[in-house]
Amino acid sequence: MIQIRLTHLFAITGLFVSFYLLTALSDILLPFVLGFALAYFLDPLADRLEAIGVRRSLATLTITVIVGMALLTALAFGLPVLAKQISMLIAALPGYISDVQIWLLEQNLVEGQNELVSVMGESLLSGLQTTASSMVLTGLSLINLLALIFITPIVAVYMLNDWDNMIARINALLPDEQAAIIRNLASQIDETLGGFARGQILVCLALGTIYALGLSLVGLQSGIIVGVFAGLISFIPYVGAAFGLVLAGALGLGQFGFDLSPLLMIAAVFFVGQFIEGNILTPRLVGDRVRLHPVWIIFALLAMGSIFGFLGLLLAVPLAAVIGVLVRYGVTLYVRDYVKRSDDG
Repeated sequence: MIQIRLTHLFAITGLFVSFYLLTALSDILLPFVLGFALAYFLDPLADRLEAIGVRRSLATLTITVIVGMALLTALAFGLPVLAKQISMLIAALPGYISDVQIWLLEQNLVEGQNELVSVMGESLLSGLQTTASSMVLTGLSLINLLALIFITPIVAVYMLNDWDNMIARINALLPDEQAAIIRNLASQIDETLGGFARGQILVCLALGTIYALGLSLVGLQSGIIVGVFAGLISFIPYVGAAFGLVLAGALGLGQFGFDLSPLLMIAAVFFVGQFIEGNILTPRLVGDRVRLHPVWIIFALLAMGSIFGFLGLLLAVPLAAVIGVLVRYGVTLYVRDYVKRSDDG
């Protein structure tokens, strides 16, 4: 009994210490968390290479070269396009506001509505400029940016190369009495987290491509940046499509005026994207085995994001997966030990 209590006390102390370290060191932990996440995502690929006879070190080197080249290629072709789209959006926004004001005057609407559009437009333009400046100047300091660029790949390479050894060492430290239970829970967490995270990343990339291509075909200026951003934030259920629809609709209103045809086509892009996601992408890429409810994911993202910022957003889904597995395990124990006992009594 004393040993169990000491174990519980040690676990609780570890949780409090971990929470304190996350809070105190959140500014410098981002490269390490990203590096660990990259190693976790790439480990199955390294295991497959090992299965065909490739040494772990060579498998790590091969994956690093392939991923590095793919990332550099994407940045070389993608960043100039995105930068151009953002510049076009900021430059065209005052014209959009002026066109809406002219339309309001032509419709003989009251002056207050015209002033409201002007104020809202100026606020939006100021917000875009402020957000861009803060992201570049204050969102990441120079030291943090350099750490993110250089430390993240180093951490990922070392973790990927030593992943199996690290898991073996942790496995050897497990107490014999609870080893089987811990391994079972860890397997469930890995299945839930890996299935959701890897599948959801592919879903977000696919949706970003669908939205960007669709908005570009409609003729919306800055459609690529809107579509890519809406796809990237689609890891929050329904938020990406809703935000993208509102933003693209507002920009379409400024560019096309009150012509219903292009506005309806913009809306159709997001409805088609949601249909493809719900009926093709999510069932095939994520699957039904992932038992993370959308409401639970949204709550975890908002809660962790408010506490730890961007780092919290990265840790929200893993934490949600861990808590979900532990809660289901606790409910199973309760049903087995208490509900059946009361039925027998």
